[in-house]
Amino acid sequence: MTNILAAILVGLLSGLHVASWGMYKDAPHEGFELRKYLRSILVGVGLGAAAGAVLPLDVTAPAGFAVLFGVVYVVERALGEIYKTFFRQEDQSKYTIPMQFAVFGTTVESRALRAVLGLGYLGVMLGMLALVAAYQRLAGPELSLIEVACVGSAGAWISALGGAWKDAPIEGFQILKFFRSPTLAALWALLLAQLTPDLVLVTLAATGYTIATTETYKSFLFPSRPRGKFAGKPVLFPTLLQLRQRVVPLYVAIWLTVLAMFSFGLERVSHG
Repeated sequence: MTNILAAILVGLLSGLHVASWGMYKDAPHEGFELRKYLRSILVGVGLGAAAGAVLPLDVTAPAGFAVLFGVVYVVERALGEIYKTFFRQEDQSKYTIPMQFAVFGTTVESRALRAVLGLGYLGVMLGMLALVAAYQRLAGPELSLIEVACVGSAGAWISALGGAWKDAPIEGFQILKFFRSPTLAALWALLLAQLTPDLVLVTLAATGYTIATTETYKSFLFPSRPRGKFAGKPVLFPTLLQLRQRVVPLYVAIWLTVLAMFSFGLERVSHG
């Protein structure tokens, strides 16, 4: 029960982290909706509870805490993006880059076809995890750094391909942007592999931390630059440019907490 409670706390922090950068970047263009802000938090709590019950992680220890944060992060983001891309029906005129599934920038209007494609996309992601698990069974517990970096970045490659498919028809293909996520994920994977021997968890968490890193960079280091989906669109809620600053201390506090757990976990491994 203690492990599940700790996992719920991790899920809460992960959901708050996602909700905060989401609100920070989107609210000036879309307005603030409490329902939308709470969605990632509630999903994160649910995922944390489920993970604490089924995953072989001691979340009460710093290493397990750090790993689970990344795992919950990526699963919440994957579910959210699949819903928005393939299942949600929304007016796309407010976006510069369509958020619904599109082919060469033209949205697919058939909800049935989008649903089938969404299930197929989910199948690809689950298949990738199955391949990672199979690779670890075949390769054994002793993996080289190159193996960890390459396999651990698998989820980020799927993310990079999906991002290029969505953005490139509007923004053009940007080679540095395309390779950014896989490179970051490989680096995170090398660190996470020190905290858990499970390559599937390493791959998931590495992708989660990659998303957290890139979204922090894009949302907070360049706050006056609109995200690609709103490029060229007016700021419809200018008062929120100031109000959104209220989430920054919380966001920073969560980052510091998670990085401290990461550091403590690595320190225990080095002294173990």
